[in-house]
Amino acid sequence: MRATISAFFAGSLFAIGLVLGGMTQPSKVIGFLDIAGNWDPSLAFVMGGAILVLAPLLRIIKRLRQPLLAPTFSMPSRKDIDLRLITGAALFGVGWGLGGYCPGPALTSVGGFSSSALTFAGSMLVGFLLKAAWDAQRKSQVSEAPPAVAPQAGDRPASDTL
Repeated sequence: MRATISAFFAGSLFAIGLVLGGMTQPSKVIGFLDIAGNWDPSLAFVMGGAILVLAPLLRIIKRLRQPLLAPTFSMPSRKDIDLRLITGAALFGVGWGLGGYCPGPALTSVGGFSSSALTFAGSMLVGFLLKAAWDAQRKSQVSEAPPAVAPQAGDRPASDTL
């Protein structure tokens, strides 16, 4: 229960920061990305402010044996860069650039019943559902595949023919 309350508090604090920083307005994001036109650097100041707050806190957090409201830290285990990561990052960036929203500000803006935010959030939900269906289908295909035959001693790979 403490973790849920903590997540709600952190999410609310993040949403308030987005609203106060004006980052729920797609025009701010699009203005930041329009470096050749009427560039708006305010997004850089919001990101810089977040880094200034995070940097000293991260040093303190790394010294803790465990988080304050959870049994363990939840850190990603994978550190490799693969095609899936690059494709996902590219899709995220294209969606952000075209729509002017990323997921956090979009969900925050839904509370204001903005038609563009509702459309973006609905499309994002459809994307989540399609991804879940894709993963479920791939998982069932893998589980139905015949087991791989282990190579025997002395076997030569098919590509090793002369």
